[in-house]
Amino acid sequence: MPAKSRAQQMAAGAALAARRGEQKASELEGAVRSMYDSMSEEELEKMASTSREGKPRHDNQSDD
Repeated sequence: MPAKSRAQQMAAGAALAARRGEQKASELEGAVRSMYDSMSEEELEKMASTSREGKPRHDNQSDD
């Protein structure tokens, strides 16, 4: 599942880093923590690797 925004992609990247042990899971908050708890490493990888081209900063914004 591709990321719908840059913010979602960055959150997936942070959750992926925690899943891989590169960051402490106890430091995660909000959407990042939710992604860490509910998504597999494979799902996070797909979302984090989405191209940023043409993505809004947040899902509810137009292109900036």
